[in-house]
Amino acid sequence: MGPLIPNGFITGDWDFVIAILLGIAFGFILEASGFSSSRNLAGVFYGYNFVVLRVFFTAMIVAMVGLLYFDYFGWLDLSKIFILPTFVWPMIVGGVIMGLGFIVGGFCPGTSFTAIAIGKLDGLVFTIGLYIGIFIFTESFPLFSDFYTSGDMGNPTLMDVTGISAPWIAFAFTFIALAVFWITMLIEKRVRKTTTAYKF
Repeated sequence: MGPLIPNGFITGDWDFVIAILLGIAFGFILEASGFSSSRNLAGVFYGYNFVVLRVFFTAMIVAMVGLLYFDYFGWLDLSKIFILPTFVWPMIVGGVIMGLGFIVGGFCPGTSFTAIAIGKLDGLVFTIGLYIGIFIFTESFPLFSDFYTSGDMGNPTLMDVTGISAPWIAFAFTFIALAVFWITMLIEKRVRKTTTAYKF
């Protein structure tokens, strides 16, 4: 029964091996999904390409439903899955900063490396900027270390906050995903029709 390392099926020495294998698979899927193109990535903000939204929604639903079934069949102990701690205010600020960077640069940290892997110059420039930002953040961290851990909520889940059971949460998100797929398809069709009419 998983997870494998916490339950002692394999040792912690496998951490980096598993991380490398998952990283390679993740990068391959990103490239296959067109995430090495800044136009595809930025398109979600301009309404002409929602492939990013659809791919991530699909990944979320598959992972969510998959984990629930694994737990139901006893293949995975969800109580031992790591949940990232929630720090409300720094996460909101970080989300705004990353979102602006996403719009301006057309990449997120992961997709910029995917672009580099196929030799794209814009991905390289974005990644250099990423490391400059990491350096500045690291050197200036003492100035806002208190803010970095502000709004600590521990490790809450949607089930804890809403009181709704996990299967119903999964059902709701699946319904939302299907609705989003349909709405974004209509938006893309309208934008393409408008663009085509404008060209002529």
